[in-house]
Amino acid sequence: MMAQQEFGFTPDRWQHQAFEAFANPTKRVERISLQACVGPGKTAGEVLMALNFIGCYCSPGEHPSALAISESADNLKDNFWKELAKWRDRSAFFTEAFDLTNTRLFAREHQKTWFLSARSFSKSADVEAQGRSLSGLHSKYIAYFIDESGDIPPAVLRSAEQGLSNCTFGRMVQGGNPTSHDGMLFYAATSQPHLWTIIRITGDPDDPNRSPRVDIEWAREQIAAWGRDNAWVKASILGVFPDQSINALLGPDDVAKAMKRHLTIDQYEYAQKRLGIDVARFGDDSTVIFPRQGLAARNPVIMRDARSEDIAGRVMMAKQKWGSEFEMIDDTGGWGAGTIDACRLGGVHLLAINAGGKADDPRMFNRRAEMAFRLAEWVKGGGALPNNPQLARELVADRFWFEKGQFRVLEKAQVKIALNGKSPDLADALKLTFALVDMPSAATAALGIMGDDTHHAKTEWDPYA
Repeated sequence: MMAQQEFGFTPDRWQHQAFEAFANPTKRVERISLQACVGPGKTAGEVLMALNFIGCYCSPGEHPSALAISESADNLKDNFWKELAKWRDRSAFFTEAFDLTNTRLFAREHQKTWFLSARSFSKSADVEAQGRSLSGLHSKYIAYFIDESGDIPPAVLRSAEQGLSNCTFGRMVQGGNPTSHDGMLFYAATSQPHLWTIIRITGDPDDPNRSPRVDIEWAREQIAAWGRDNAWVKASILGVFPDQSINALLGPDDVAKAMKRHLTIDQYEYAQKRLGIDVARFGDDSTVIFPRQGLAARNPVIMRDARSEDIAGRVMMAKQKWGSEFEMIDDTGGWGAGTIDACRLGGVHLLAINAGGKADDPRMFNRRAEMAFRLAEWVKGGGALPNNPQLARELVADRFWFEKGQFRVLEKAQVKIALNGKSPDLADALKLTFALVDMPSAATAALGIMGDDTHHAKTEWDPYA
């Protein structure tokens, strides 16, 4: 097997099954769907199949052509393409015969006809435009690699199927977490199971076929903490579809638009100035102070290894210089207690927020869900965000679903897993400014120039719809 001989890679049971299906010489066309938990080496498996295709399938005058896409251009670059570079660099054959750029792996001697190319699509595009994402391949040897396909619409498959219709050797590999009931992964499992080799990859501690790359004690801890019926546990640990889709609160396009949005002062000066304060819990986390006034979120203050009195001093300085009227601090688990006490001694009374506490809105599972919902509604309704790549990554990592009729979002520890161990400190600090509905500033209210409803962001987006 090429994975072992060329890369020294010993496949797990599910990877061996996928590699055998991919290389099956009796099938002209093979479609493989990797329905995966979190962390089993899914992307590595996809990449090794891609390198196998590029390195092994050709004939005189006919060269292999392949495309790769993911749920977003950033995800393709940061995950699939990064993994591709890692394994390509481990092989003397591939480093000598193939060049790798940011968007293309190609044979040095046949640059135009022998390649694996990166593609992207806009989630806001219409179905026809999405369906053209995988078009344009013409070869007897064709392959498509679709990473993180759980939320990718099935329309994207359309042009790929056209490419597979008249090839000599055609392969389509998709892999992702079973989160959505609207994506390609669910479509393959429910509407086309007869066309796909479906491989479920689980981290379930009680399953003898579980992936050994998923730490068994960690999996047990997650199941004990959230329960086997929890939607996130089902998708991320067990590798099965939950009863309700786990949807993104905000997409990359939503966040990108908000970060490019420019407001005039009259669009936000009426509103209260607020500070959201997320205190670092562990060594790698950051303390973040996020200012927001109505539709305008300002650049956050980021502090590392800061003591309670240092954080309190920075909050008091911000309040004095900027004139904030509300300062909300995350006190879930008591992490903000020291800062709260230090600020109180300085005459500043922070509003302590328990993210796991009861929400004001009975439709919301807890306070965290309520703040996340208000933030997403604010972004879609015209909010302006500072241009911060880390903030963008944190915002698009958040997910929601409905549990017993209530709107629920990922807990902070679950988002941290989705961010590969990085705590969503920026997003959480911003969310805290939504602990209360937006209100006019005290000065504006005193002048009596605001109507009752003008302080709310206007949006038609409603996840309950």
